[in-house]
Amino acid sequence: MQNSNNSIFEKAIDPVHQAILTFGGVLSFIIISKLINAIGLLSVSAKFPWMTAAAFLLLFAVFNSVYSLTAKSVIKYWGRSIYSFMGLAVASGLAAYLFSSMTISEAGSYRWIYVVVTFGYLVFLSLMSFMRKIVEFAQKEEWNHPRIRRKKRKNR
Repeated sequence: MQNSNNSIFEKAIDPVHQAILTFGGVLSFIIISKLINAIGLLSVSAKFPWMTAAAFLLLFAVFNSVYSLTAKSVIKYWGRSIYSFMGLAVASGLAAYLFSSMTISEAGSYRWIYVVVTFGYLVFLSLMSFMRKIVEFAQKEEWNHPRIRRKKRKNR
């Protein structure tokens, strides 16, 4: 029997591919919701495309930042990630506008949700970068013979 690790987190996935896949999810959910509403199966809110766009943007933010741990070049990954995020935000916002006939301002609080998700994405990426640096530092330490630190004793 061959021992192979096929974890999805072991594979480096390009942020552009992640964004395209996420945008496909946005379009799929919006189109399915429109079909459900047209059939009369359920009543779908006119703001649903904006909610879908924001939800998939958050999904991209979480998974993209987790996948940044597997990147060989963090700087290159960050650049591609941020451009992919901006492209996804614009494309999903445009799709939401086209399907709902509402601007983001007319959709209520979704403008602020976009701002919060964007800020959260940058925080997620920063946290993952910080965690990666901690792990790299820990791997460089010699675990067989850690440095012995002297404790300072107070003389009374």
